[in-house]
Amino acid sequence: MTSMPHPTPASTMTKSLAMLFAFCCGAIVANIYYAQPIIGLIAPDIGLSSTLASFIVSLTQIGYAIGLFFLVPLGDLLENRRLMITTTGVAILSLLSAAFAQTPNLFLLASLLVGFSSVAVQILIPLAAHLAPEETRGRVVGSIMGGLLLGILLARPASSLIADHFGWRAVFGTAAAVMLVISVVLATTIPKHQPTHNATYRQLITSLWTLLRKQPVLRQRAFYQACMFATFSLFWTAVPLELARNHGLSQSQIALFALIGAIGAVAAPIAGRLADAGHTRVASLCAMLFAALSFLPSLISPLYAVIGMAVTGIVLDFCVQMNMVLGQRSVYALDAKSRSRLNALYMTSIFIGGAIGSVVASALYDHGGWTWIVIAGSAFPLIALLAFLKNPPRRQ
Repeated sequence: MTSMPHPTPASTMTKSLAMLFAFCCGAIVANIYYAQPIIGLIAPDIGLSSTLASFIVSLTQIGYAIGLFFLVPLGDLLENRRLMITTTGVAILSLLSAAFAQTPNLFLLASLLVGFSSVAVQILIPLAAHLAPEETRGRVVGSIMGGLLLGILLARPASSLIADHFGWRAVFGTAAAVMLVISVVLATTIPKHQPTHNATYRQLITSLWTLLRKQPVLRQRAFYQACMFATFSLFWTAVPLELARNHGLSQSQIALFALIGAIGAVAAPIAGRLADAGHTRVASLCAMLFAALSFLPSLISPLYAVIGMAVTGIVLDFCVQMNMVLGQRSVYALDAKSRSRLNALYMTSIFIGGAIGSVVASALYDHGGWTWIVIAGSAFPLIALLAFLKNPPRRQ
């Protein structure tokens, strides 16, 4: 597989374009999280048991991981804008299928496809890294990740509010309409980017294994963030159940609770600046350590438990987002010609971790209540921290 010098200058990323990238990323990635706070409403309506309800979230994340692995690498081969528009078109159809699904199988299939088709966001981010100059790449990626993470965090309260007033099906109908708008925005404003790689799709996929084998930093950062994202998904899948069942919160109140977690999105631009300044190792250490400790406030007396859970959500979100951006900055620096594939491997690992966290959430909560969620949620980042400390600094 050969490559030629890329004709696009690296300094074509403007502030307004970065803001547009951030908006599109946030709107697209939100599709993956709309179902998370309302699985308690969806499951009985389509005939799915409460124990299996978290599969709705898990299958969406699994679909996203499949799309990351098999679709995102095409960003190194095909014209990026056309590829993104095609995937958002599939997202529109998938969201509409979810809105009208009447059976568990159809809804779960739609959930898988919603995740699969939402990977356009992971084509946008490497494109932004390519357009940004080296000295500000961490800041640009951090700013765009801030928009993406804001989309993740605002998706839950938006979903709860819409479901509370118009029913859960309106959530997916509204999301389909938003994707239609995003398709128009992508078609009219995002610059074209034609990669110069001369390879077949089979060679491109095969090269993923080569990259994974030859890049220890990629393997390390992917593992750390997979553990972090597992606890993130575990918390945000289980906490709506705890708030509704044991604290009597309505969907609108749960929406306000989820909105508090959006504070954590400020971590992304901070992490980008820290990475540009060479503080990746110290910042990563702090992110994993405080994520492991973040569940402690949720164990305070029942009278203040909701406040404690809110503190947990804010701290956990901040730590997870910071570690993700630090990892992306490190991974993107490995090989400029392979950024889409590096990003695909990094994000696939993360969402496998997220799928594991969400799939065990319902079972853990049903059998051990919130205490088991706290134990598992603290264990995942602790495992990442121990692995991080085991690797010498020169390999970080």
